[in-house]
Amino acid sequence: MRLVRFLAKGSPAYGILNDNEVIELGEDGYASLSSRRAVYSAAEVRLLAPCVPTKVVAIGLNYRDHASELGLAVPETPILFLKPPTAVIGPDDDIRFPAMSRQVDYEGELGIVIKDRVSRIAPAEARQHILGYTCANDVTARDLQKQDGQWTRAKGFDTFCPVGPWIETDLDPNDLQVETWLNGERRQSSRTSQFVFGIDHLVSFISQVMTLEPGDLIITGTPSGIGPMQRGDSVEVRIEGIGSLVNTVK
Repeated sequence: MRLVRFLAKGSPAYGILNDNEVIELGEDGYASLSSRRAVYSAAEVRLLAPCVPTKVVAIGLNYRDHASELGLAVPETPILFLKPPTAVIGPDDDIRFPAMSRQVDYEGELGIVIKDRVSRIAPAEARQHILGYTCANDVTARDLQKQDGQWTRAKGFDTFCPVGPWIETDLDPNDLQVETWLNGERRQSSRTSQFVFGIDHLVSFISQVMTLEPGDLIITGTPSGIGPMQRGDSVEVRIEGIGSLVNTVK
């Protein structure tokens, strides 16, 4: 099932994308998939970021090849950092190149969307609290990351977390191809089977640190091949079984 947030008749709504139509859900959004309202053709709506997180929890160095390209050791425990909700944008929205940076990089990633409020769970419980999976781009001001020595400013600019185009609920995330394409040229390619820390471990680990709320987003790390984007570039994150997230740098 593909879950979407969309704009129709000037108002945001939640729905189910089914072939070329969008079935609008009730006021409680994804909480009750059986509550149905209007039906729109896909051409009538504009897709938004499919979730509205209270926080974006990101994972650093979760592919062995990415750690190697940065000259860093593979971590013994997950490296967590946060991106603000104001960084989140949807498919076809513009990534804004900030004036204080000279190098803005793409980082294609698998995103996990949390279904309900969860705290201190075991890895075996993780899947029952996952709503589904989406494409994400952990946009990073690489020069500022190196300058600051920590990642808040470099990762936290408005528009620095494109997400979408939808949430795929029926998916085994353990061996998916993750690719990033820049202006039609493939720059990143790996599989989630190459994670240092798997999905269940990550959700459990994060829940030991902070309570996760419905709609919260976990982005699971990027493979090797990170690189800069320029103003006017088109960047696309493709994930097997999910789809394609495209944004333009402005």
